[in-house]
Amino acid sequence: MYQYNEQDQTLIEERVTQFRGQTQRFLNGELGPDEFRALRLMNGLYIQTHAPMLRVAIPYGLLASRQLRTLAKVARNYDKGYCHFTTRQNVQYNWPALEQVPDILAELAAVQMHAIQTSGNCLRNTTSDHLAGVCVDEIEDPRPYCEIIRQWTTLHPEFAYLPRKFKIAVSGSEHDRAAVQLHDIGVYLVRNENGEVGFRVLAGGGLGRTPIIGQTIKPFLEKKYLLSYLEAILRVYNLLGRRDNKYKARIKILLKETGLEKFTALVEEEWSRTRDDILVSDEQILAMKAQFTPPAYDASADADASFAQHLTADSEFAKWFKYNSADHRVPGYRVVFVSLKAPDSPPGDITAERLDALADLADKYSFAEVRSTHRQNLVLADVKQADLFPLWQKLAALKLATPNIGTVTDMICCPGLDFCSLANAGSIGVAKEINEALDDMDYIHDIGDIKINMSGCMNGCAHQSVGHIGILGVDKKGEEWYQITLGGSSENEAAIGDRMGPAVAKNQITPAIINILSVYVQIRLEDETFLQSVKRVGLEPFREKVYANH
Repeated sequence: MYQYNEQDQTLIEERVTQFRGQTQRFLNGELGPDEFRALRLMNGLYIQTHAPMLRVAIPYGLLASRQLRTLAKVARNYDKGYCHFTTRQNVQYNWPALEQVPDILAELAAVQMHAIQTSGNCLRNTTSDHLAGVCVDEIEDPRPYCEIIRQWTTLHPEFAYLPRKFKIAVSGSEHDRAAVQLHDIGVYLVRNENGEVGFRVLAGGGLGRTPIIGQTIKPFLEKKYLLSYLEAILRVYNLLGRRDNKYKARIKILLKETGLEKFTALVEEEWSRTRDDILVSDEQILAMKAQFTPPAYDASADADASFAQHLTADSEFAKWFKYNSADHRVPGYRVVFVSLKAPDSPPGDITAERLDALADLADKYSFAEVRSTHRQNLVLADVKQADLFPLWQKLAALKLATPNIGTVTDMICCPGLDFCSLANAGSIGVAKEINEALDDMDYIHDIGDIKINMSGCMNGCAHQSVGHIGILGVDKKGEEWYQITLGGSSENEAAIGDRMGPAVAKNQITPAIINILSVYVQIRLEDETFLQSVKRVGLEPFREKVYANH
């Protein structure tokens, strides 16, 4: 993984010192709340319902075990003993004391971590495929390009005060696991007709109250022009994006109102003037690729026979293997998903003790690295087949081995009313209630790949618009109600879910989900997925069941 150079380290240490002074001036009354707001947002600090919330960047989801231990230390010493992994691969603390945030940032800086640009109207953390570098369907590892983008975006003076927040995602695989089409800018590594690898660039994607799928504005871009083309897009947006209405300030609204053809022409015109100003050289790309060299894999890893024996002898291990591991490009290795969706835990939360234990497991079994995913789970990406059984036993003892990756209980969930000052309705409690109602693991596995995404407000932090089943909390005269959408997807065939009907009361949302699943079980054809069934029969059978007694 990328290692900071002296310039990187100096930058984040000086930023800590700067924010320490700003915080002290605010606490002394020398800075007003509005003045301090802009400064704290630049350093990832929000004010939530009960306490400040600090969002820490995890660039493209990659963590070293030493960084994981620091996250645990922060959770233990400055929070309530846990942290929360988000859908953008970052981590959040919900209970830090304001006066201690500079100390937290100093702890993070010591292990090459920070909270710069994790909030505010700026260029946010670049995200990517959590299986980058190890998946079997990869055209090229996207992480070197993510890091090139990260360095370009960090404290970029021209884009510090954009009309609205701005998010970029990069994928190098045939299968989109990074929700690329739902970002302000999406970048796919692709091959052209000559076999050359470059980029397909999309713009105008986004979720929130106006979910829109991004559109291709550059079918093929040479690698050397990556930054100059991204800069051209941002300059057009920075100039023309609305600042009078925050709900219409995202680039998705600009592109929609301008039209794809005209927007593309504006970008091309800007790029024609600046395309050679910021070239990414072959040498720069090679140097960055050297930061992401594969670990020292064991060439004889596939010769072990104990794995197959355990798989045959232990049905619980076999179930975990089926759902919580994935193919690896190197024979004899597997990708292991660490489920943060145990039935009695809020989705995405993990305690300090488990973080420390997971860091130890990463050291022992996965080259001291851990990854965060877009569905609020973690990954050990390089595990020998021979190590799967002992690893499973240790994860199970930590309650990190629930065999539910890709199932209906692998739910994305925002903090909702429990923490967020923007929320209209609760999420964590509803997720727990749904999980308790779906406590039959055999049933969960039988119904297959169903993604439930639940947000407590229109900001859509949990991506409910693209859930196979989306749940959105709304306020009705001070009461919590929930709208349901069906048929969304964030993968290759990205789609916005269709609203099923009127919102249902809080005490009816779990029965509604159970009814939706029961309809699917009744109508599905052999081997038909939930999305395929919804597409085939439409919403009406689901509506009839859910609203039968309304």
